[in-house]
Amino acid sequence: MIKRWAKRFMWLTLALLAALTLFVLHSIYFKPVSIRIFYERVFAEYALDDPQMLTSLGMLRPLGLRYYNAQLTDASLARDARIRAKLKRDLATLKSYDSSGMTQKEKLSYDILSYFLSMEVEGERFDLHNYPVNQMFGVQNGMPDFMVQQHQVEDERDAVDYIKRLEQFDERFAQTIEGLKLRTEKGIVPPRFVLEKVLAEMRSFIASGAAGNLLSNDLATKVDALKELSDARKTELKTQAQAAVGGSVIPAYQNLIAYIDSLLTKQTRNDGVWALPDGDAYYQHAVAQQTTTRMDPKQLHDIGVAEVARIQAAMDEILIAEGINEGTFSERMRTLAERPDQLYPDTEAGREQILRDYQSIIDEISTGLDPYFTVRPKAKVEVRRVPTFREKTSAGAYYQSAALDGSRPGVFYANLRDVSEIPKFGMRTLAYHEAVPGHHFQISAMQELQGVPMFRRLLPFTAYSEGWALYAEQLAWEAGYQKNRLDDLGRLQAELFRAVRLVVDTGMHRMRWTREQAIAYMASNTGMGEKEVTAEIERYLVMPAQALAYKTGMLKILELRQRAKDALGERFNMRDFHDVVLAQGAMPLELLEREVDAYIAKKKAS
Repeated sequence: MIKRWAKRFMWLTLALLAALTLFVLHSIYFKPVSIRIFYERVFAEYALDDPQMLTSLGMLRPLGLRYYNAQLTDASLARDARIRAKLKRDLATLKSYDSSGMTQKEKLSYDILSYFLSMEVEGERFDLHNYPVNQMFGVQNGMPDFMVQQHQVEDERDAVDYIKRLEQFDERFAQTIEGLKLRTEKGIVPPRFVLEKVLAEMRSFIASGAAGNLLSNDLATKVDALKELSDARKTELKTQAQAAVGGSVIPAYQNLIAYIDSLLTKQTRNDGVWALPDGDAYYQHAVAQQTTTRMDPKQLHDIGVAEVARIQAAMDEILIAEGINEGTFSERMRTLAERPDQLYPDTEAGREQILRDYQSIIDEISTGLDPYFTVRPKAKVEVRRVPTFREKTSAGAYYQSAALDGSRPGVFYANLRDVSEIPKFGMRTLAYHEAVPGHHFQISAMQELQGVPMFRRLLPFTAYSEGWALYAEQLAWEAGYQKNRLDDLGRLQAELFRAVRLVVDTGMHRMRWTREQAIAYMASNTGMGEKEVTAEIERYLVMPAQALAYKTGMLKILELRQRAKDALGERFNMRDFHDVVLAQGAMPLELLEREVDAYIAKKKAS
C-alpha cells in the first residue's frame, strides 16, 4: 500500500512539474494567461538584457546572483533593432488583453504601459535623432561614472568583475562609434560646441595614463578596503586593472577621440534640432514624450513668457525690500548673489561646508512632513560632490536613485566647480528639489510601492517626476521652510529658471534662435552667472524638450490640487491629495488627471 501511494505521489509530482514547466515556457514564449505575468515578463526581458541596469538596481544581488556584474550592456545597432521589434510585439500583446473588466488599479497599470510603449513605437522614425556622445552624458563620462559610483566591490569576485568590465570598454566604445557613423551618414551630427567639449573631456580623462587613471585608482581604493585579501593579491588585482585600462580603456577613448575629431570638419554650427532631417516633426514628438501632453511648442513658449513676467514681479518686490534697486533685473540678482554674506569660501573647506549645509537642510525638513504626507519612503539620502572629472560640463545638481535592495542610498549630487554659482539664498530650494520632498522622496516612494507590477516602480515620466520636484519647492515654502525672504527669493528664482526654460527651449528648437540668443535671454532674465547659463543652454541643445517638462508638470499638479480644493471645500485634505499623486508612482499627466478626478468623485460620494 505504501509503495503504491509513493508511486502515485511520484507521478503526481512529475505531472505537476511538467505542468509548471509548460506554464512557464508558455508564459515566456507565448501570450501569458495572466496580464500580470505579462507585465513581469516585459520588465524581466528588458532587465535581463541590460547587465548595467541589473547592477544599478541591485535586485538580484541579495539572491546571490552576480553573473551580470562582469558584463557591460550591449549598445550595438543590432540590439537597438531587437529592442524596436520587441517594443512592437509587447504593445501588440498588451492590446490583445481585454481591459473592460479591470479594476481602476489594474486599468491604470494597463494604461501606463500602453502609453509608454505607444510613445516609443510612435517615435521609431526618430531613433537616431539624438547625440549619444555629448557634454552631459555618453560612454565617455557615463561609463567611468557607472564604474566608480555603482559597481560595488565587496569581495574578490566583485574586483575581478570590475576588471572584466574594464576589458570590455574597447568593444563598448566601438559600438558607440558604429552608431555615430550611421547618424553622420543620415546628417545627424551634434552641434560644434558638443564636439569640442567632449574632445577636451576625453583627452583630459586619459592624460594621466593607465597608472594615474581614475578607474585604476578607483579599483585600487576599493580593493584596499577588502580586509580578507592578502597584500599580494591586492597588488595583483591593481596590476590587472592598470593593464585593462592601458589595453582597453585608453585605446577605446583614443578611437572615439579620433572619430569625434573627424566630425569637426563636418560641423560648424550650434543649431537646435530644427536643422536635423525632419527636425520640426522630431521636436514635436520630443515635446509630447517629455511633457506627456500634446501641447504645441508655441503654446509652451507663450506660457513661459507669461510666467517669466509674473515671477519677476514677485521677485522685484523682495529685491526692493532688500534695498537692491539699482540696475537691470539681472544686475540686481547678481549683486545679491555676489554679496559676501551669500558666498562660501572658495576652498576645499568651503566646499565641504556646502555639502554639510545641504544635508542639514534635508534632515530638517525630513522631520516635519507628517501634516503633508502619509506616504514616506524608507530609503535614505546623502549629499555628495559631483565627481570632479564631470564638473565642468555637468548640471548644477542631479539625483541618483537608491538601489532597490537598500545597498546604496539615494544621492543628491551637488556641483562644486565654482562656489560663486552657489549663493546661500538658493540652497534650500535646490535641496528640496533634488532630495526631500522632491526627487528622492518621490522616486524612493515609487521604488517601494507594493502590489504593483515592477515596471510601475521604475518607469520614468519626466513631466511627472520633474513636475513633482518643482512642486516640492513650492510645497516646502507653503510648509514654512523658506520663511526668510531671501530663501523665498531663491525659490522664486528657481521657478523663474524653469519658466525661462520654456522660452529658450522652444526658441532654439522651433523658432530657430541661436545659442547666443538663448544665452542672452536666460542671463538677462534670471541673474544667473555666465558659465552656469551657458552650461544650461548647451544642455537644452542636446536634450531637446526635456527642459519643458518641469514647469508643465508643476502647473498640472497645482491645477489638479486647486480643482480638488474647489470641488471638496473643507473636505479637502492635503495628505490625501499627495497620496493620490505619489502612491501610484510616475505616470503621464493625462492619467494623473484621471486619477485625481476619480479621487474627487469618490470623496464627494462618500
